[in-house]
Amino acid sequence: MNSSSTNVTVIVEYRDSFTKAVIKNVFVVVLSISINYINGSLIRTFCKHQIFYMSPRYILFIHLVVNDMIQVTLTIIMFVISYTIYKLNVSVCCILILPTSFTTENTPLNLACMAVECYIAICFPLRHLQICTIKRTILLIGLIWITSMLSVLSDLFITLATEPLNFFHSQVFCLRQNVFPNPIIVKKRDITYTVFLVIVWFTMFYTYFKILFTAKTAGKDSIKARNTIILHGVQLLLCMASYATPQLKDALQLWFPKNYTDSQFATYVIVQILPRSISPIIYGIRDNTFRKYLKRYMFCKISINYIENNRL
Repeated sequence: MNSSSTNVTVIVEYRDSFTKAVIKNVFVVVLSISINYINGSLIRTFCKHQIFYMSPRYILFIHLVVNDMIQVTLTIIMFVISYTIYKLNVSVCCILILPTSFTTENTPLNLACMAVECYIAICFPLRHLQICTIKRTILLIGLIWITSMLSVLSDLFITLATEPLNFFHSQVFCLRQNVFPNPIIVKKRDITYTVFLVIVWFTMFYTYFKILFTAKTAGKDSIKARNTIILHGVQLLLCMASYATPQLKDALQLWFPKNYTDSQFATYVIVQILPRSISPIIYGIRDNTFRKYLKRYMFCKISINYIENNRL
């Protein structure tokens, strides 16, 4: 699961034309603003209504939304920097890469936890309240962060131990492999990502096939349940593609050397941006409870202004 910093599309040997660079930057900035605006509305709705505080599902969901907002914001900043400032001080780049890596690795783990919660709710409804408590949900979120931090911070510690001090004052293009260049880190990362990949794949297949079977046998709202499962699966698959991003980048450079920046840009949008636009669809639009309160919050001011104008 590579940091989105490693998905930035500009490289020394492959530079876009000015027009193409402007188009790409405007596209990703507008897209990120739209996603963050919607996610911001979801967060405000969650904070306004206590009913969501008592549901582990919505707590995991809002953690995913906050995580996605941080990740999208940081990746867009790094994307724009790659076309403008181009090179950064290694220390400054570390400050951007570390939280970006945390949030990037958090997303598939959070989705796996949401899959387990959904599996328990559908397959073991009578035990759901006993197993999925608020306290356990908070501990689970903490475990997600600890896992991703241990995975990423080890890169920093290895770099601090192996690189000279003047390396952290040098200027580099802000990629994860440039800031953490030791070959041991690459091998360690491949092993870690493989383990994560196996765990997430197993969790996805086991829980979603169990849920799909239960939804078919239950009959009630089976179509909506199956559609939700499909959306979750697509989102999880897109997020899990970040596990294979380093290998995909190398393959694209080998296969399309003349169109490397375009293929990198497509990879960046599909792996880093697109999965963050699916969460609002699953819970912000398709979920009846959240949609009801989201409508109340979004249209509250409009309704008040309308009433006041009529009174005047």
